[in-house]
Amino acid sequence: MSKKLEGNGLWESSRIIIPEHKEAYLKLMQDRQRRGKPELDDQEVQLIEQALIESYNSRQPISVTVFSPFDDTVMTGVVTSINTARREVKLFRGEDDFSWIKLEDIISTNF
Repeated sequence: MSKKLEGNGLWESSRIIIPEHKEAYLKLMQDRQRRGKPELDDQEVQLIEQALIESYNSRQPISVTVFSPFDDTVMTGVVTSINTARREVKLFRGEDDFSWIKLEDIISTNF
């Protein structure tokens, strides 16, 4: 019994974390790692749009970096459709594998 009372032994042996507290703590830590979306100037936006149009016209694959609050995603494929009303592009990555990507989420492109 004396070992429990040494230092902070009484409190060390009786710590309990309920699942709700653990979940809330992990969510808080994840939210702290969230980052803001980078602001692109008009020239960068034009270059991105030109690259997307070129991929659409020539049917050449393009790599697109899509913003995410925690980690950016790089997708490679061919632009098969451009929806100007919804400001989205359809990136075809393989057989039955495509994604609709919002233009404002694209932060860079590479051929």
